[in-house]
Amino acid sequence: MARSALMVGTSDGTRLVGQRWTTDGDAKAAIVLAHGMGEHSLRYDALGKDLSAAGYDLLAVDHRGHGRTAGIAGTALGDFGDAGWDGVVADYALTVRSTIGERPDLPVIALGHSMGSWIVQQYLLDHAADVTGAVLSGSGALDLLATAVDPSADVDLSAFNAPFAPARTDYDWLSRDEAEVDAYVAEPLCGFGLDAKSAAGMWAAADRMATPSVPSGFPLLVLAGTADPVNAGLTALEPLVERYRTAGADVATHYYQDARHEVFNETNRDEVVADLVSWLDGVAAR
Repeated sequence: MARSALMVGTSDGTRLVGQRWTTDGDAKAAIVLAHGMGEHSLRYDALGKDLSAAGYDLLAVDHRGHGRTAGIAGTALGDFGDAGWDGVVADYALTVRSTIGERPDLPVIALGHSMGSWIVQQYLLDHAADVTGAVLSGSGALDLLATAVDPSADVDLSAFNAPFAPARTDYDWLSRDEAEVDAYVAEPLCGFGLDAKSAAGMWAAADRMATPSVPSGFPLLVLAGTADPVNAGLTALEPLVERYRTAGADVATHYYQDARHEVFNETNRDEVVADLVSWLDGVAAR
């Protein structure tokens, strides 16, 4: 396994900074990750190592307004800039297209966590035929979630902590693993939401995402914790699953009892990764 720097240049001159984890030998597939809000791609280092050990390459860049991409651009964390939400989705499409261009013989699978899952959902509306399958983690139907927020306000991630009061930190909602929560709290590039302008673009896209469009039999894996406040006790997630089934997707689900938002950083992460790899093996072998 090797981790190396990744940079993707966009048409407006923005440099998307990230990394790739490559397996030793021939990869079974390449997985392109869209990370969540208020974090960055390097937080997936453990997952990258696990997937590369299982024979998969993982590629991820920091979105606009996040991580080192924001640092190079000199923009504030949580600010997508003039490109807005659609620009972030276009960046993801460019990253996938670049991956396909480098290895046209290799299956490519989309993976999105939390906000990244909505990036992937919008991406699939226009580009599902370009990837072999997709994985959604920490997700939900964005139009259902939008009814509970002020679309003109900044996004405050700490609001998700309410179900865990009295809480040890403002981010107990992320994981039962206290070490993972503490690492997130201590990370300067984590712990912020979107500013109102950037968030407005995301909420505006929710209605379009409510009607998925994928090829018949399209492989889709949904991973979720039953205690994840983003899916509201699965009430914001199960309708999304049914929508994809109605659209013709071949949907597999894994719901982890009492797990919270970041299933890849949970106390049962080995179980989660094993389920992911098992599904990937089935899709890559098709």
